[in-house]
Amino acid sequence: MHTSTYSAWIVGRFAARAALIGLALLLPSLAFGQGKTAWDSARNRMVDEEIVTAGVKNPRVIEAVRQVPRHEFVPINQRKMAYYDMALPIGEGQTISPPFIVASMTEQIDPRPTDKVLEIGTGSGYQAAVLGLLVREVYTIEIVQPLGQKAATVLRKLGYSNVHAKVGDGFKGWPEKAPFDKIIVTCSPEKIPPALAAQLKDGGLIVIPVGERYQQILYLLRKKEGKMVIEAQRPTLFVPMTGQAEARRVVRPDPSRPEIRNGDFEEVEGQPPQVTAWHYQRQMELLSGGEAPSGKNCVLFKNLQPGRGSQALQGFAVDGRKVKQLEITVRVRGQDLRPAQTGAPFPRMVVTFFDENRSVVGEAYVGPWRGTFAWQLDTARIAVPPKAREAILQIGLLGALGELTLDAITLSAAK
Repeated sequence: MHTSTYSAWIVGRFAARAALIGLALLLPSLAFGQGKTAWDSARNRMVDEEIVTAGVKNPRVIEAVRQVPRHEFVPINQRKMAYYDMALPIGEGQTISPPFIVASMTEQIDPRPTDKVLEIGTGSGYQAAVLGLLVREVYTIEIVQPLGQKAATVLRKLGYSNVHAKVGDGFKGWPEKAPFDKIIVTCSPEKIPPALAAQLKDGGLIVIPVGERYQQILYLLRKKEGKMVIEAQRPTLFVPMTGQAEARRVVRPDPSRPEIRNGDFEEVEGQPPQVTAWHYQRQMELLSGGEAPSGKNCVLFKNLQPGRGSQALQGFAVDGRKVKQLEITVRVRGQDLRPAQTGAPFPRMVVTFFDENRSVVGEAYVGPWRGTFAWQLDTARIAVPPKAREAILQIGLLGALGELTLDAITLSAAK
């Protein structure tokens, strides 16, 4: 996907670190391209531990992800990480979506063998390949020409004859092939493109992330009598579009004034209530009714299984040419906090910085926290790399064990 989720890319980096021992066992064969068995083993582990465990239930979708060789869709120098739940750079400043996101979005549109599906944002071709095993025809569009051409080549080489790829403006759809039973959009526009809604069959489904640059909602909508009706929604964080589509955004963040939203966890929505503005929530529980040191709510991260994800994250804009340091404060409480294995990190908050090409240019930490302790206020100042243009704040146990409770998180440019 030329514009895809990168929230899970950060989560996946920690999941990968927590599983380095298992990876080391595979590297001798994977590093030199030897043997289908090693790739199959890595892919099955990924599906069992990072897709099924995370909540994907559709057996056809699960089987499709088991079959698609994801390593074929990433650059050779990234292949050793192909079977972790993380986005990976594929060139042109873009990423391949994490497997869980691909599986989850695919499951939401309830793919049927007779469906004709339109995908917006081909990127690597991985999402299209998964769809190709599940539906009759897939039409996929990529706006970045080198990516679109490469994806089409890989799809042809691997024999996905029912997947048709072209380079163009995905938000205009593919009118000569319309109408479509389902549409998957891996870009994050501010509003649903009218052309896509028009090209969806009545009764059809579309899954699309919509919203501001760092605050989006992943919508599942059904077309009923010509109108789009919301069936499901949840917070998400997608890489923005490239070119004019991103430039036309009405609401834009100010990278000279970095900030996060809902750091006190008071904003919630849905039933059961979920914390807004925080994405990729795993093993995170909203606590209300007197436990919070500030306001009504706080959040609890609890994990007893080594390496299992327990976290949430939020992206924000920051320009390292204008902001030299960030000041972060947090109220924190711990219960039996410990690393997942000897030498692994203790729980901490992590800020990961990206440059204009979305390559990592630095990481900084608040913490670590260990053992058992009552509520305390922690404050930290961290340096911003000069090349930084955006960042992600990740909170939670990050593969460690115990119970971590957080409240009243603030982030701003240090004075």
